[in-house]
Amino acid sequence: MVRDDIEALREKISCGAVLERGGWRVDLKESTRRAVKYRREAEIIIVIHDGKGWFDPLSDRKGDIFDLLRHIEGLGFQSALKVASDLIGWRVADSIWSHPERNPKPRSSAATPAARWAARAMPKAGSRILLYLSKTRCLPPAILAKAVADGWLRSGPYGSAWFAHREARVVVGWEERGDGWRGFATGGSKSLFRFGSEAPTRVCVTESAIDALSLAAIEGLRQDTLYASTAGGWSPRTQAAVSALSRRDRKLVAATDRDSQGEAFADALRAIADAKGCDFYRLRPRANDWNDDLCGVRDQWSS
Repeated sequence: MVRDDIEALREKISCGAVLERGGWRVDLKESTRRAVKYRREAEIIIVIHDGKGWFDPLSDRKGDIFDLLRHIEGLGFQSALKVASDLIGWRVADSIWSHPERNPKPRSSAATPAARWAARAMPKAGSRILLYLSKTRCLPPAILAKAVADGWLRSGPYGSAWFAHREARVVVGWEERGDGWRGFATGGSKSLFRFGSEAPTRVCVTESAIDALSLAAIEGLRQDTLYASTAGGWSPRTQAAVSALSRRDRKLVAATDRDSQGEAFADALRAIADAKGCDFYRLRPRANDWNDDLCGVRDQWSS
């Protein structure tokens, strides 16, 4: 097969088709138009770039359709070519987003993540963002006020909330959440969202900034604890950030979701704790995640 034919296959075949062929299924709750999450038991693959690329959030593996076939099926390049050829015309499940995109995300500029973050305003009392976080996400005003005051929360476009990921106090990316919107900073890098103590003896790692804030609210914002979020990913920067926080005089707590992905993240955190010689604990929410627990508590009070 000539080079032009190989490039044509890369353009014609979605990575989603490869996954669906292998029995993977789309996780609708955790997917967006730009990042479709596929699951097969505890395994996870995120399909990006309109189906032309992918990455494994629990490792540093990524690539195109041929890399994916090698990764999940162990195929050599010639065998991968044959499988890819057989998938021409496969209609993938992410076609569920056939309606016009609601609150489309603007194209990124050439500015650095830190500069783009600095250009955004801090949420004001009564703003659409704070109402969403307090009313829909059940986060207490005191927790939100501290997140704003400490510089972890900004107002994004279309009523979205931005939660900063920093390295050495520099913003490298941010989680984006809103009514009908979920994403991560275009061109940004996942490291850790951090909230709470600057000199912790206990570090709780969750899968989203909202879960980190929710757990802080449930625990009454413990003064010995740093509440962190990986943004549902596991990049080399995330690994390095968690490793840097893991010390012999600290407890590392896997406060990830109560599902197969949460258990996979917990295993990764346990391996870091073992390597660094620090205490490790697994803390599970009663529901699927900490925000579900927090909202459940509010509902019980109001009933």
